[in-house]
Amino acid sequence: MENTYALKFAPPIAHPARNDRTRLARLGDWMARHRRAILAIQWVIVIFYTALVVLPAFLPQPLPESRLFSGNYGASSFIDPSLCLASGEPVMQEKTPTLTPWHDKLVLFAQFAFWGIWWPFVILSVMLMGRVWCGVFCPEGALTEFASRHGRGGPIPRWVRWGGWPVLAFALTTIYGQLVSVYEYPKAVLVILGGSTVAATAAGYLWGKGKRVWCRYLCPVSGVFALLARLAPLAFRVDRAAWERYPKKRVAVDCAPLLGVKHLQGMAQCHACGRCSDHREAVTLAPRSPNAEILGGPSPTTSEVLLLAFGIFGVAIGAFQWTVNPWFVRGKQGAAEWLVNHDILWPLADSPAWWLLTRYPEANDVFTWLDGIAILGYIGAVTLILGGLILLAVRGSARLAGIDWRRLALGLVPLGGIGLFLGLSMMTVSQLRAEGIVLPWLAALRGVLLAIGLAWSGWLGMQLIAAGRRSLARRAIACVPYVLSLAGVATFWIATFW
Repeated sequence: MENTYALKFAPPIAHPARNDRTRLARLGDWMARHRRAILAIQWVIVIFYTALVVLPAFLPQPLPESRLFSGNYGASSFIDPSLCLASGEPVMQEKTPTLTPWHDKLVLFAQFAFWGIWWPFVILSVMLMGRVWCGVFCPEGALTEFASRHGRGGPIPRWVRWGGWPVLAFALTTIYGQLVSVYEYPKAVLVILGGSTVAATAAGYLWGKGKRVWCRYLCPVSGVFALLARLAPLAFRVDRAAWERYPKKRVAVDCAPLLGVKHLQGMAQCHACGRCSDHREAVTLAPRSPNAEILGGPSPTTSEVLLLAFGIFGVAIGAFQWTVNPWFVRGKQGAAEWLVNHDILWPLADSPAWWLLTRYPEANDVFTWLDGIAILGYIGAVTLILGGLILLAVRGSARLAGIDWRRLALGLVPLGGIGLFLGLSMMTVSQLRAEGIVLPWLAALRGVLLAIGLAWSGWLGMQLIAAGRRSLARRAIACVPYVLSLAGVATFWIATFW
């Protein structure tokens, strides 16, 4: 059959690094020359990830006394009825410490690996290094690309390219994770993370020819990573003049996320895999200002701004906050009393299945229908109130200043990224406290990080507003609603932590 490819793909770069390249540029060249080493890393991570997702789901739930870092259960006191003092008082005996079973340690290790280390520090890595996680370490990315290289290679359907998938997938995955208590139970992890991996592999098998269709269009966190990667102080920079001068005109980059490298203007969609480094002697890994893409890069799409306002600031904050909000508990208790008084009892029935709502009787953790409704209602209310406030404030400020409201919304990305890190690290702190590890400096660190996020986003917003086309007076007034949006986010985080 005749080859339908219009371009030949360039093989990995084989020539030695040129003397005119900086150390950072040579690092990118190394990534291009050592694709086999990166593939080996990816497959090691795939095996490790699969074991941590699958095995704990088929092991017993750890006992409350089980510990990951300490070698045994904590010793506890109990009354020995066979022994009494002369006064007749019972004797308190110390229970002999018992070693934590290996299967309990494996389950606890998987929980700590996923929710204590993986997710918070993946978010941080994207802000600091771009989407290196996606291009070098992500197991789903490796599996979907492998399946695509050996699959049907079908064309990408139009519905897959719909721009709303990142918003919808992020919201549904986050909310469903709260309903099934994904942070606490391995079966929920298997359904959510394992289901996402199976879907990624299936998408790779069905569509694309060696490409990451899943990562580009359907991954639940791809849109979040695309926003945060705009802050990365490292970027692959394309010299268009050098590109055009290169003599081999019909050589293309094998870009897995389907990017036109020649026209690359930022790191939002780039997976930072390094394959294009020094391609046509025009692509270079180089440092840049963390503010460069926010202030001077391409404007985001409407769906990206909706993900920022209603996803990162709405759904995510609601999901982080409902477990620590006393008003949520009081409201649910009041609703339960009202239902009992009006003889409406079906909302108080227990969950019929763990994959629908949390149901673990052995751990004394069973959600009722009321619990599920309350969680949905709380997250939905936070999403509408906070997301709506941000959207209205940004649009009002942009209109007063005479700038694109989508561009102005990008100023909130630093606060959004730091907020995600703070929220995800709440699980890290909870797990460390369960191990008896106390962090006395935690409140101060949280305050400092939140202050950095507010100051950074405030400064970016002021810079964007100052570049507007309106008069100085109108631009000054435009700062007010933007600052109100920052205050709204800060209020929710202060209520969560303090």
